[in-house]
Amino acid sequence: MSKQTVKSEYAKAGVDYSKIEPFKMAMVNAGKRTLAFPNKRGVHVEPATLGTHGVAYRYVRPTPHLWCATQEGLGNKNWIAEWMYQHAGTGRTYYDGIGIDTALMAANDVICQGALPVIYTDEVAAGDSEWFMDEKRSKDLAESFYQACKICGMALPAGESPALRYLVKAEPPVRSAPSLSGCVIGIIAPPDKIVTGQKLAVGDRIVGATSSGLHANGVSLVIHQALKLKDKFLHLLPNGRTLGEEALVPTRSYVRLVEALQENNIEIHGLLAGTGGGLAKIAYAKKPFTYRVKRWVSEIPPLFQFMREIGVTLEDCLTTFNWGIGFYVFVPEKEVDRTIETGRKAGYELLELGQVEQGERRVIFEPEKITLAAIK
Repeated sequence: MSKQTVKSEYAKAGVDYSKIEPFKMAMVNAGKRTLAFPNKRGVHVEPATLGTHGVAYRYVRPTPHLWCATQEGLGNKNWIAEWMYQHAGTGRTYYDGIGIDTALMAANDVICQGALPVIYTDEVAAGDSEWFMDEKRSKDLAESFYQACKICGMALPAGESPALRYLVKAEPPVRSAPSLSGCVIGIIAPPDKIVTGQKLAVGDRIVGATSSGLHANGVSLVIHQALKLKDKFLHLLPNGRTLGEEALVPTRSYVRLVEALQENNIEIHGLLAGTGGGLAKIAYAKKPFTYRVKRWVSEIPPLFQFMREIGVTLEDCLTTFNWGIGFYVFVPEKEVDRTIETGRKAGYELLELGQVEQGERRVIFEPEKITLAAIK
């Protein structure tokens, strides 16, 4: 059997490298532009290892250090991008922020350990080879991964883009949508910058950094509700954006916030991304603490307000969405003012939300007089 015949039969089975290759090259070209980003943190990628079966990198400073790794997936957010691409009629692919969302799901988690991201590897797994052939969408997605790496200061030296016909199948009316995920490697230098939550104590203050909107948690609920509407994701919100556009606002990075807190030697007792579980997640430590939230952001993101208007209960919203706060910093009372000012100078809006108290492990949301049980 000839090589050409083997290739043809494999393509019939769902994997056609000739169709996938243009997307791979778009990602490779974007990745090459990121390789120097982690240099400022003392991490250098070894160029000779690029394009092999792994990538080598090294820490060039004499400082003792730790490595921290996490793996995260985007979830269903790009399903909305695909729906909008098919139905909005704007010519946009709506993938210009999807790489940012995907990478930040991992990057915003790794910083919760006090690690600063330096290396990112991605996987874009589609249900068919044809998905990779759209050059405009490929370019937008690759560029958004580049932007994520630039924002976070990490390199994208390797990735994977398989066609998984027998595993990845999009829910109609979307014809095809890939599963996106990735791994971030972060560095903690020196090791005493590590944040484990062990220092969290009664009396600590809860400081929150505002979100940009939905980020990438609670997307399934948004899809479920949007498909009930007459205009689906083209439903206009009061701010003039469609529901789909608002849902696709890119996730905010909190890397620079944590980096700035470290540079100013803020005493940090805990860091937490406002992701799955919503407000209930802040009772994350397995300790007998009550988290009393006394104040909140003055403006709730419009997508969340709309979810309330169409019948989603406030408790469901608080335990599904970030509700306007995308990242939490737990500090001693003496550090609150410095934390907020440091965040402001780094470009973030921070608010003192409440405090940690002795008591049952739960969250008391005083603005709405709601008590939320901790996620076990």
